[in-house]
Amino acid sequence: MDFPTIHTNFWDAVTAVPIVMIVTQLIKLFFKVPKQFVPSIALVIGLIISVFFSHKKDVIAGIFMGWFYGYAAIGSYASLKTTIIAYRESKGKE
Repeated sequence: MDFPTIHTNFWDAVTAVPIVMIVTQLIKLFFKVPKQFVPSIALVIGLIISVFFSHKKDVIAGIFMGWFYGYAAIGSYASLKTTIIAYRESKGKE
């Protein structure tokens, strides 16, 4: 079995991950999705963007990169949320 050749560039990470984050937040806002389903939604959106737009000629590469898009969005959101909470707590102690 050969591993797929994956051609990615800077723009994949710069556009796909923020788009996944924004669409996920819009879905949370408009459809009141329970918190436990939000990471799965981000992963599905990342897969959709990757398979149907970024890597439409290679399904395996699209699935592979879709996981990265979804999980990068999940990690970026968690990191941003943790940073904001820590900043607010540190300002409250002063």
